[in-house]
Amino acid sequence: MRRTTAFALLAIITTPMLAVRGSAGQIVEIMLRGHYYSAPATVIVNVAIQPDAANHKLLIEAESEQFVRSSLIELQGDGDRRIHTIQFKSLPEGEYTLRAEVRSRTEVRGQALQTLTVTGVGGR
Repeated sequence: MRRTTAFALLAIITTPMLAVRGSAGQIVEIMLRGHYYSAPATVIVNVAIQPDAANHKLLIEAESEQFVRSSLIELQGDGDRRIHTIQFKSLPEGEYTLRAEVRSRTEVRGQALQTLTVTGVGGR
């Protein structure tokens, strides 16, 4: 019984150490205040990135079957701020995939995806 308990405790303690270094969850995260909006929607997207010397650009994209909007932000490596905020204004009705990519000069370092829905015609 003691041996089983010791093994289970060792497994619990070492499991967090198995996380892959540089995974998307550690590099970039999309934060929204809701997932449902009325058209035409103004969506404020907050993106948290892990500052790193290799970070060169942040691409934030909202894409549906009939509409795409994106923003590209130059990053200052490990001296940059952690939270970046952009607004997508007047998004028409549709199912959107939000994508945030942190890029180095040669590769995509991390990517986060989130969905949102813009429905009907909203009033102003």
